[in-house]
Formats: sequence, C-alpha cells, structure tokens
Amino acid sequence: MASIRFVAIGDSFTEGVGDELPDGTVRGWADLAAQGWADSRGESIEYANLAIRGKLVWPIVAQQLEPALALKPTHLSFNGGGNDMLRPRTSMSHIADAFSQVLRRCDEEGVQLILLSGANPSGQLPLGRLIQRRGDVMSIAAVERMQGRGDVVQALNWPDAELSDPSYWSEDRLHMNNRGHHRVAARVLDALGERVPEGWWSIPELPEAVRLARGDYLREHLGPWVRRRLTGTSSGDGRQPKFGGGWVEVSPRDPA
Repeated sequence: MASIRFVAIGDSFTEGVGDELPDGTVRGWADLAAQGWADSRGESIEYANLAIRGKLVWPIVAQQLEPALALKPTHLSFNGGGNDMLRPRTSMSHIADAFSQVLRRCDEEGVQLILLSGANPSGQLPLGRLIQRRGDVMSIAAVERMQGRGDVVQALNWPDAELSDPSYWSEDRLHMNNRGHHRVAARVLDALGERVPEGWWSIPELPEAVRLARGDYLREHLGPWVRRRLTGTSSGDGRQPKFGGGWVEVSPRDPA
C-alpha cells in the first residue's frame, strides 16, 4: 500500500468545478495536488475525493467526514463555508465550529489535516464588498480554531490578491478556472513541503478565456443561482462524488 493516502472533502471548490476537461468531467486543485504529490515523491499515492458541489459546511461534515476517515487516510483536506457565506444571516462562528469538528476527528483518528481557505471572488461579484467582509470574518474565524496547531497544514487562498484577478476565474465568477486551480494546487504542495511543478503558480492565461457581458452573466449564471436559493435546491442534488468508491492510485509521471 502507498505510504500517502490523501482524501479530500468539501464542495465545488474541492470537487474541481471550473476546471473542466475536454470530456466534460472536472479536475481541480485536489486532483492536481495528488498528481503533483506523487511526482514530487517519485512514488504512487492513494487518492480519494468525496467533495460535492453546492454543499453547505455542516452537510459536508455530516455526509463526507466519516466515510473519508473510514478509508484510513494519512492526510485529509477540508474546506467549506463558501456556500454558507453567500446566504444571509449565516453565523460565522457556526461555520468555524465545523472546522473544529473536523480537526477533532482527525486528531482522534491520527490523520493529518490539510486546511484550505477558498479563493476570494468578491471583486467581480454583485455585493462584492459585503462578500469580502463576510469572507474575511469567516477566514479569520476558521484559522483561529487552528491556533497553536503547527501540525495542521495550512494552504490559505483567501488572502491571495493575485488569485482574485479575473484571469483565474471561470465565466460564472464563482469558480476558479484551470489557471486558478493550478495556483491552489501549487499552494497545497508548497505547504506540504513538496516540489511544485514549474509554472503552476501562474500558468499562462488561455487566449479564449470567456468574459461575459453583465447582461449575459446575470441571465446565464446569477439568475439560476438565485432560483436555486429561492427553491431550496442545490447544484449538487443527486450527484455522487467523483472518486468516492475507494482509493485511486496516482502514479508519478515520467520526468521526461
């Protein structure tokens, strides 16, 4: 069995939405980090990803944490709260409580926690200043729960001003594109003390990157998001995790 067993839990950020492959499947930072980790070590690692888009932070904990720990991982990555933050009257301390719960269970099972904060999309969203303020509070609250825990691997993306540039985001302005996911993967590998593949911190911007006009954006992305909020539905309803059936072996690539 491989010495590293890495499982990721979370929402669309960890599922990889925005980094779509030609066949329509999503990849994302966690898949990239798993491959980069194997490449850096020069040996295979085991990888699973239980994240599902649209999930609130406590359903992530309730539905994904125990199945993830049941796999007996060596490392577990966790991020959540982005969907909660966009809803009015959300308690930031209640979100932070979820981070404490994940840390407690990882401690009990002897699993090293990899803590991520999401990237900051507020500069390109309606009500951006409000989202910025709420995200600042949530990010600080979650990190405070890890105070004094040098054993927790922290890959914090919310404070990264470079990652807020529109060139790192997909056309829906809520999910990072291929470029953004590579930068987050680079941060995770760096926090783990592993080698970051050349160029991952800022891969070239795709020339065909889409920038929707305001009217098109409101119609194609913001409107459907608002309708889901009003009807109590989620983009993840009925979805299964892409790597939830057990470990997938990720082998190192040939350096050549």
